[in-house]
Amino acid sequence: MRKLLIAWLLLPLMGVGQTKNVLTVERYFPKIDKIAEFEKALMNHAQKYHTGDWKWRVLEIQSGPDAGGYQINEGPNSWDQIDKRGNLGAEHMNDWNRNVAPLLTDRYSSLFAEFQEELSTVQLTDYSDKVAVTHVFPKPGWGDKVEDQIKMIKKAWTAGNQSVAVYLAASSGPMQYMIATRYKQGLKEREKGFRKPFKERYEAENGAGSYESSYLSAIKEEIDHVWSEMLFIRADLGSQ
Repeated sequence: MRKLLIAWLLLPLMGVGQTKNVLTVERYFPKIDKIAEFEKALMNHAQKYHTGDWKWRVLEIQSGPDAGGYQINEGPNSWDQIDKRGNLGAEHMNDWNRNVAPLLTDRYSSLFAEFQEELSTVQLTDYSDKVAVTHVFPKPGWGDKVEDQIKMIKKAWTAGNQSVAVYLAASSGPMQYMIATRYKQGLKEREKGFRKPFKERYEAENGAGSYESSYLSAIKEEIDHVWSEMLFIRADLGSQ
């Protein structure tokens, strides 16, 4: 009984550092005349080698500077899982190198993205088929202030019943927040009049005049640059 009691007491400690909130995000760009072949090879690879904790969600990039590319989200996993993953095996690598890699251009990017639950209005795995991602790059030294501003913006998202997942890039280039607006009801959510204007919701939650004094001021003082894009899920290409 004493051993069982000790085990129960240790359970919270065993969970420390095991939060599954990290996505491995990779972007690939197939040769323009090999798209159909690439999609078939990617699907076969994902469904054979990427299951369980290492499952893939594949999204097609519809707009922005990376339009025409494919984003692969692996996970979510904990940092400890990623650290202990080890070698993927010769069969896995041979399949990728033989069947997928020859269909790609040299363009490629990779990053780790940590889900920020306290800044989000939706759970990490509560996905949608269509998503708009805004990449926000704080000026050096202003990261904490940008986080504070996102907390204020979250109130307006919540008031408008918006599904927004916020991620922070981890050891992956310049500091950036990735704000993913998930369109649970489709792109009609972008139509004018679907919900109250953002400015109206922001000031209702943060005080009259706060849109200019806080929101616009923060953009001017704290943000280096911003860019955005639209992505659509390709469930047919990911893990099953």
